[in-house]
Amino acid sequence: MKQRKVPLRKCTGCQQMKDKREMIRIVRNDAGEFSLDRTGKKPGRGAYICPDAECLAKAQKSKGLERSFKAAVPKEVYEVLLAQLLGGEQ
Repeated sequence: MKQRKVPLRKCTGCQQMKDKREMIRIVRNDAGEFSLDRTGKKPGRGAYICPDAECLAKAQKSKGLERSFKAAVPKEVYEVLLAQLLGGEQ
């Protein structure tokens, strides 16, 4: 029986390759709004991050999300994403 490939994604904070299912996708839609995508099915440009507040802080410091989305990410977006990460909202 063939083993299926496990999709790997790189965290924009810690730069480690991990299983896609272990990570959280951050999505920027056509309107330019950012949100967490825990299902991995929302439409839009996505970047992956570990479900850890430290990785989000590293991504903010190193401007990892800005590079992934090729656009400026406002500070308010990081605050909302942190609140969603800690609160467990979708």
